[in-house]
Amino acid sequence: MKSFLMTLSQLLFTFAMYALGIIFFGLALTPAVFIFLKVWVTMAGAGLWLRCLSAGLTLALGYFIFGFSLIVLTGVVRTIFGLRLKEGIHKMFSLESFKWAFVSSLYLLINFTFIDFILLTPFANLLQRLLGARLGKNVQINSKFVFDATLLEIGDNTVVGGGAIIIGHVVERGFLKLKKVKIGKNVTIGSHATIMPGCEIGDNAVIGAGAVLLKNTKVEPHSMWYGVPAENIRKRHCSGRQE
Repeated sequence: MKSFLMTLSQLLFTFAMYALGIIFFGLALTPAVFIFLKVWVTMAGAGLWLRCLSAGLTLALGYFIFGFSLIVLTGVVRTIFGLRLKEGIHKMFSLESFKWAFVSSLYLLINFTFIDFILLTPFANLLQRLLGARLGKNVQINSKFVFDATLLEIGDNTVVGGGAIIIGHVVERGFLKLKKVKIGKNVTIGSHATIMPGCEIGDNAVIGAGAVLLKNTKVEPHSMWYGVPAENIRKRHCSGRQE
């Protein structure tokens, strides 16, 4: 019976997320559809090729209008409802877990449809800030796998490499565990590195490409971490010389 109720709850939540997607996509598409129809009607007396060209250009423009509308809409909804995640250990079917799933779904709507066009632009930072992240100046984000924004702090001039994963949650033994990720100033996070919940990275540190920082890892300032799991290679080299 418990298994059935869990499956039913998951099914209902899935349909709720589909409904959320329909609403958000529909609202974000509305300005684009309006512009397209306006141009289409205006060009009614033009030749076929000219009308097709205007339709194509308008559709392309409409896609970008849709993307930016979705970003703004998502940020407005998160701000209005004050959706900030709380650190801690939560049951999977709790209010905090539902809030996490809702906020994650908002981000995934953009992640699957538009985010590739804004990476390494100020719009990527705008998106993360609208979702609740605290970012310093001149942060460069080149990854669409930066999750749990309300649990994320990044200092000035830090670079997040392509495909890097930064995540503030794990699910273990039926519980959702949320913990902040704090990244200092002038940090370099290499391509496809993974930063797990609770990690704290000091200023001027380097996290190598493909490195995996396990949960709650403390990275010293000016250090260099590589490997799986990641280790401080400078400390390891110093130990090796002493031996």
